[in-house]
Amino acid sequence: MPLKELEVRYASRRSKDYKLGDGGGLYLLVRPTGSRLWRMKYRFDVSAKTLPQGSAQAA
Repeated sequence: MPLKELEVRYASRRSKDYKLGDGGGLYLLVRPTGSRLWRMKYRFDVSAKTLPQGSAQAA
C-alpha cells in the first residue's frame, strides 16, 4: 500500500531506525535524528542490495 504524503511528513523520530514501506521494495527510512531517506531494496544475482534514492524534505 503506497504511503500518503501526510504519513511521510509526520513520521516522527524514535530511539532506533524504522522503515515505512511504500511497495515494490521502496521504503522510507526514518532515523533517530529525524532525517528521512528513501531507499530501494532489490536483488542482484543472489545477494540483496539497497539503493539510496534521496531524502524526504520536511516542510
